[in-house]
Amino acid sequence: MVDHGKYYWQDGALRSWGEAPGISLLTHTLHYGLGAFEGIRAYRRASGQSVVFRLREHVERLYDSARLVLVTPAVSREQVMEGVRDVLRANDTAEAYLRPLVYLGEGAMGLMPRGNPPVTVVLAWTWGAYLGAEGLERGIRCKLSSFSRHAVGSALPRGKVVGQYVNSTLAKQEATLAGYDEAILLDSQGYPSEGSGENLFIVKGQRLYTPPLSSSILAGITRDTVLTLAEEAGLDVREESIPRDALYLADEVFLTGTAAEITPVREVDGRPIGDGVRGPVTARLQHRFFDIVRGTDDSHPEWLTLV
Repeated sequence: MVDHGKYYWQDGALRSWGEAPGISLLTHTLHYGLGAFEGIRAYRRASGQSVVFRLREHVERLYDSARLVLVTPAVSREQVMEGVRDVLRANDTAEAYLRPLVYLGEGAMGLMPRGNPPVTVVLAWTWGAYLGAEGLERGIRCKLSSFSRHAVGSALPRGKVVGQYVNSTLAKQEATLAGYDEAILLDSQGYPSEGSGENLFIVKGQRLYTPPLSSSILAGITRDTVLTLAEEAGLDVREESIPRDALYLADEVFLTGTAAEITPVREVDGRPIGDGVRGPVTARLQHRFFDIVRGTDDSHPEWLTLV
């Protein structure tokens, strides 16, 4: 069960989970997957302050995703940002994973929604390391999936669109049932693109590689954070397609995402990555990231919103 606290937020107001009305079985998004969502994290820093990491960027992406599927929320970006903070305060939660969600309610059925009301909610729950606390240090085992990432001509890869995540769920199930921790999906051209819910990075020598935004990947906010931190660390950063054999032969591999944070990969398809342990570049970026969100590094105050 998810520990979601006592309150959630809907269209400008806090509501009690205990009094939450049931969602209609004719909710359009339930049937057709037309909607948008986000994943956001709040952290308690060494100072004792609770902060939301890159709140504005997450909410901007939520609205971009909704725009891609022609859904217009009934509330403003500023209201959603305040809703995130309100939920944390109401639940007296210093650290949490937050899920803003925009969905279409009951109305017309069929593939073309007509007059279905948009509903915007913000939910929060306690969620530790998505791929395991041990995985953050020791690294995880990944499998290249038989399910390909959405092609840029057949979906909207930059959007966190509700229905598109069936693809990720199938890949995750396949990898897990095969005994692995996570899946890595290939794009339509056969290049490794991303995990089921994370962006992909490899290290070769002192160069850091990640697929470009022009490929079939999500424009990850943690990805963008890592690119900034890598450049500040003096790494040579390349945004270009990664062949499968380059992935196997990488010195280091890691995944990034709001849920996964920065998680090293120690094995892909039975092949050890590097020495089969978390590499030094990954460890360096991890340390800097966690010092910013939980520690004493105040070099990027623009990324932290006080609760």
